[in-house]
Amino acid sequence: MRGRIRNGIVNVSQMWLIGHEERTAYSPRNQKHKPKQIIDTIVTYASLIVAAVGLVLIHPTLLRAMPFVITITFLVAVAITGALFAWWLMIRMPGKSFRGTPPALDVQQTVLARTLEEELTILACDIGERNVSHRYEKLVEAAEFIERTLQAMGYHPRRQELSVNGKVVWNVDVERTGQRSPMEVVVVGAHYDTVPGSPGANDNGSAVVATLALARIFAQISTARTIRFAFFVNEEFPYYMTDAMGSLRYAQECQTKGENVLGMISLETIGCYTSEPMSQCYPIELLKRFYPTSGDFVAVVGNLRSRRFVHQVIRGFRRTPFPSEGLAAPRWFKDIFRSDHAAFWHCGYPGLMITDTANFRYRYYHTPEDTVDKVDFTALARVVTGVCGSLREVLGE
Repeated sequence: MRGRIRNGIVNVSQMWLIGHEERTAYSPRNQKHKPKQIIDTIVTYASLIVAAVGLVLIHPTLLRAMPFVITITFLVAVAITGALFAWWLMIRMPGKSFRGTPPALDVQQTVLARTLEEELTILACDIGERNVSHRYEKLVEAAEFIERTLQAMGYHPRRQELSVNGKVVWNVDVERTGQRSPMEVVVVGAHYDTVPGSPGANDNGSAVVATLALARIFAQISTARTIRFAFFVNEEFPYYMTDAMGSLRYAQECQTKGENVLGMISLETIGCYTSEPMSQCYPIELLKRFYPTSGDFVAVVGNLRSRRFVHQVIRGFRRTPFPSEGLAAPRWFKDIFRSDHAAFWHCGYPGLMITDTANFRYRYYHTPEDTVDKVDFTALARVVTGVCGSLREVLGE
């Protein structure tokens, strides 16, 4: 009997060592985070529980402790099952994130990257800081630049005006009506205002010019569902989630009209990417166990109610060779609210944010140094290509 117990202890020790090796292989410094490694680690712990129960069953002196052991084993099993379910619910995404060196830009992407840089130079250099409180005339100039650019594509921009502190500001949107299901609408948007003191090249000029690029591409494409490209005013403090927030007014209008908005994609600060080790931070340290620690990826972030929409968007994006990570998180995860998609959640619509994670990676966030030279236009062109794939997934062609 003692020999059997020793063998059981040896087996448990071996299992623990295997689990330790797998946990080490899955450390934050290892950039190849694969779901299989997570599952294998959980299975290892489950095996330890089974082994412990086996020892109790084969050793009579341990039978007296059965109620306690069974209770502890049950609680540990519940915890592991809960962790596995949480991973499946929030972190597991369809497809695989691209790893490795992306191919060189093709001719169309090269032209796209150049256009993105030219338009962002106008927005962040020629116009610069743009907000109601400090640079109202520049905010108006930015809105008019967006309208002229859309008109040159053949669109007829619409204004949704609102009065803030006695000054008239407005959202801008254009629409491509769906061919088969025109009443089903997908909104792609970005805010064009900046915080005081910042030219806002990455936050949020990178997203504005990306949305313009998407509007230009889809001006030539017929889709089954209707797509709208919207440019929102007053996302930044102190207007966020107030009556003066442009996207909240827009979402409320959609709600009042009873429009069937299938989902809203907010492009938010999407121009910073780096392969430097440990360049990516997270609001919760535990996330480093599941996501890369180099900031070379784009993040698709939604709430649990938008989980299906998040999966659709990232599935389409992953047809493009560029790293992408996804998250569908509960409401207490406060950082998932940090853009215009939260206004659509408030009105009962699915929504998500596509972002480079802003201040969790970008050191010039909300500073005067948020300038055009900090934006990676090659990566931005790839992100635009990826979002095109996302839109084709959700719109149908």
